[in-house]
Amino acid sequence: MSAQRRAVVTGITGQDGSYLADLLLEKGYEVIGIARRSTHIHHENIQHLAGKIIVEYADLIDPHSIDHVLDTYKPDEIYNLAAQSVPADSWRQPIVTAEITALGPVRIMESIRRLKLDARFYQATSREIFGGTQDEVVDEFTPFRANNPYGVAKLYAHLMVETYRESYDMFACGGILFNHESPRRSLHFVTRKVTMAVACIKLGVKHPPLNELGQPLVENNRLKIGNLDAVRDWGYAKEYVEAMWLMLQQDQPTDYVIATNTAYTIKDLCEIAFAHAGLNWKDHVESDEQFMRPTEIAASKGNYTKAKADLGWAPETSFEDLIALMVDEDLRLLWEHKERSASG
Repeated sequence: MSAQRRAVVTGITGQDGSYLADLLLEKGYEVIGIARRSTHIHHENIQHLAGKIIVEYADLIDPHSIDHVLDTYKPDEIYNLAAQSVPADSWRQPIVTAEITALGPVRIMESIRRLKLDARFYQATSREIFGGTQDEVVDEFTPFRANNPYGVAKLYAHLMVETYRESYDMFACGGILFNHESPRRSLHFVTRKVTMAVACIKLGVKHPPLNELGQPLVENNRLKIGNLDAVRDWGYAKEYVEAMWLMLQQDQPTDYVIATNTAYTIKDLCEIAFAHAGLNWKDHVESDEQFMRPTEIAASKGNYTKAKADLGWAPETSFEDLIALMVDEDLRLLWEHKERSASG
């Protein structure tokens, strides 16, 4: 019987990290998740994984903590999903974004190199590395045109993955993932802001959660968001983590675009989400300049042809079904909270 494979996952408490942990456990891995030390110990995305995974505390800014975890567990696979992952926040925190999102992956690869680990490395790259490209459809050969601090940081990390792969013969892959969402998505992201707002309005929640500015997400039954005409290629995060795993199972390391090759506006998102709950989005949504980006990425779709050919991967969940799933889950969460409050 072969030895149990071991994987280290940074960003374990996030959307992608928790879904990836689910997948790896199903495949029989021992999973070690890395989280940053915090006085906040309630991590709802991994509550169901208590006792099933090992959680170690380390920080991508601290190379010694990374060395300690990797040297202790000597994993077969390492998935770096940790980042300062909110493009809007990167304008307010460009240096922190650079330290974590750009240099963090390099610290991990340096640790692999120094410790001489026989480990395969996955780096979570982003569609944002293409920034303002005017190409209608983007693939692995599209020129990089990152146009915000987050995208620039992700691009640096992506190019360093290629550098370590070619310079040190390291098995390192970059997954160029377009936007991917789920009920585990943070409220910093527009899809979850919209679906949670729908649930709050539908259920008449008096004290809605706060947005990224510390304001109530919904006030007077209205949601404030940014550019309604912004266009994105959105997929389901639970499916995208399978593509990450598949990349590290190949004979040769390379980079892949993971996307749906579809495009929707924020306006489409609002219309679909509110209609699913029997509401008219026009009655509840307004655009507010304080949520606008200084620069907007271009409207483009992701071509996943290479991933389909090499990995056998393709998206399965439509955008409409994804948003309906998210609305239903937020309705369930808020209803259960309301019931507990009433009974308590």
